[in-house]
Amino acid sequence: MKNDKIIFLTNDDSYLSKGFRAAVNLAREFGRVIAIAPDRVQSGMSQAITINTPLFLRQVEVSDDVEIYAFSGTPVDCAKIAFDHFFKDKRVDLVLSGINHGSNAAVNVMYSGTMGAAIEGSFYGVPSIGLSLDDHDADADFEGAVKYGREIIASIMEAADRLPRPLCLNVNVPRCGVEDIQGIRLARQTRGFWREDFYARQDPHGRDYFWLTGAFQNAEPDAEDTDEWALAHRYVSVVPVQVDMTDYRMLKSLDGVIK
Repeated sequence: MKNDKIIFLTNDDSYLSKGFRAAVNLAREFGRVIAIAPDRVQSGMSQAITINTPLFLRQVEVSDDVEIYAFSGTPVDCAKIAFDHFFKDKRVDLVLSGINHGSNAAVNVMYSGTMGAAIEGSFYGVPSIGLSLDDHDADADFEGAVKYGREIIASIMEAADRLPRPLCLNVNVPRCGVEDIQGIRLARQTRGFWREDFYARQDPHGRDYFWLTGAFQNAEPDAEDTDEWALAHRYVSVVPVQVDMTDYRMLKSLDGVIK
């Protein structure tokens, strides 16, 4: 029987990345794939959208079960044009964003273009998964990400009708051989922050420029219910993501302070 489900696919590493190709092959197991991905690397773009320049879309591949488009916008632009232009009269069954080169655990979820697109997709009432591998290598081994991504996608699609909306999952896969992965753990986002270093240099014209680098500082390294702990112990972490950024604890603390 023909599978009439539609899977929307995007990422932030561009349609040329190895992780994106792995995601295409994974997604087509679950339905017809319509992919709109950036035409160049858009890592770290978070929820950014393009409002001051025109956007260009071109088809780069088409077959019976896959259409791939390269888009000049951000990952969220890709999701927006998909749902507000391509899918106006179509039911989309899943949003898959990735497979990202590099972890989006902990506070990285706030900066990630991959997760930005997944979150945007969830705004349209569609189950959305951001899938990342804790390996920045352009030629990374995605076998583990595909294997466990397949299990998670199948579970979510089977249960989709009884799960609340919006539904967005931040899935991160450890960097190790697939045989060394210990399984899947539901987790929460680790508390911690990046602390940056700016390396100053001068170009041949004497102008200062900077390279951004830094390190993540885990504020709770011993907590065993977090995504960072899961990755460190070779588990696939699954964090349900919400977009309500209201600090309800602080609301109570501010009661009586702000009048």
